[in-house]
Amino acid sequence: MYEDLCLYIDGEFIQGGGRTVQDVHDPATGQPIAQLPHATREDLDRALAAAARAFEDWRLVSALERGNLLRKVAQLTRERAEAIARNITADMGKPLKEALAEVSRCAEHLEWHAEEARRIYGRIVPARSHHVRQMVLREPVGVCVAFTPWNFPYNQAVRKVAAALGAGCTLVLKGPEDAPSAVIALARLFHEAGLPRGVLNCVWGVPPEVSSHLIAAPLVRKVSFTGSVPVGRLIASQAGAGLKRMTLELGGHSPAIVCEDADVDAAARVLAAVKFANAGQVCVAPNRFYVHEQVYDRFMAAFLGHARGLRVGAGGDAATTMGPLAHARRLPAMVDMVEDACNRGARVALGGSRLGDAGYFFSPTVLTDVPDAALVMQNEPFGPVAPVVRYGDLDEAIRRANALPYGLSSYAFTTSTRQALKLQTFLQAGNVNINHAGQAAPEIPLGGVKDSGIGSEGGQETFDGYLATKLVTQLD
Repeated sequence: MYEDLCLYIDGEFIQGGGRTVQDVHDPATGQPIAQLPHATREDLDRALAAAARAFEDWRLVSALERGNLLRKVAQLTRERAEAIARNITADMGKPLKEALAEVSRCAEHLEWHAEEARRIYGRIVPARSHHVRQMVLREPVGVCVAFTPWNFPYNQAVRKVAAALGAGCTLVLKGPEDAPSAVIALARLFHEAGLPRGVLNCVWGVPPEVSSHLIAAPLVRKVSFTGSVPVGRLIASQAGAGLKRMTLELGGHSPAIVCEDADVDAAARVLAAVKFANAGQVCVAPNRFYVHEQVYDRFMAAFLGHARGLRVGAGGDAATTMGPLAHARRLPAMVDMVEDACNRGARVALGGSRLGDAGYFFSPTVLTDVPDAALVMQNEPFGPVAPVVRYGDLDEAIRRANALPYGLSSYAFTTSTRQALKLQTFLQAGNVNINHAGQAAPEIPLGGVKDSGIGSEGGQETFDGYLATKLVTQLD
């Protein structure tokens, strides 16, 4: 049964009341499956006030107790994983196997934050006089707001909620209106686990209206956002106007470099799996494939083999290995990119068109001979379109990889330690994956450089944006 959609404010699940509602659609059919209530301005203000009130007590709760609550939610996540995953498949479209993996991995993120929160250490700084004591403390900043995307609705919410609450902050969370079930499910788990009222609040609405209202609120001290670069710039300007801390994980356009000495079969297998996961709707997906001319034909044969083997269909079908795009608006975006590339001389090696006339299905697509000026080489496709081009010199490949203003993730395959060192040194990205895709674990940071963001989530860095540094110096 699909999630009962609602607001969650000050410990209450709220529906109706004459609020504006919007339809939530199943991407496999295009048909509505539920209605989501939008928060009024009064709802938003109530959520902010609840978070501010709750912060006065939550900030004093021990890290051990906060961690125990996060562990309880991790346990509940594992117990309810299948139900949560089925609803993600229903409103976001990804195959059930992928949805279940997303939810299950989030239990690890919750547990890791529970442990790491106990290691938010201060320090003693030796003074210049034996009569003076100097202490550096790290304290929660206060009320935070977070905005999470639709492509990994449970994972992205968990990352922000666990970091904020683990640090001792309180949070108002606006999840994705197109795929809301996972965020409501998470709120229910925290509620059941005994989270005090007001520590977590979940709201919905017209995104720019909700975000501008929340960010401008004087009570808010931290803003976290995952999404596109243009929206991230707007949110950064709004947060900057109030001198508010921010963590931004923005779009990328990840290059993948396959060197002449690479294990070509492994490279094709890994890159195809990462590229077409979630129908290509992954911010760290490889999107620009630079393959050395000596191994280009071998790579293309193997990569096309993996792409042809994908079974496109409804996410709830056990045979499906790639689901639909999440929104109808993504279909013309894919068509435009393919047509633009072909008009510039590219060739369609596989796919290139919509599948069927129901739902939002687009075929796994591989383009060759794509010029760097093509739209698909300049802008993140966020879909199952993979442009593959040749290169002859590694310096040339790195230069082309770094040519865009994005720097979220990158991939490279080589068996040479010399070339691996060059790649990790000169690729301009927050995440460099060499010979595998290994950037999603909770104990390592995920974040971008250049236009791809500010700050990191995960790893020891995960709490940085939620903590203030206080110096205490005392004369005996």
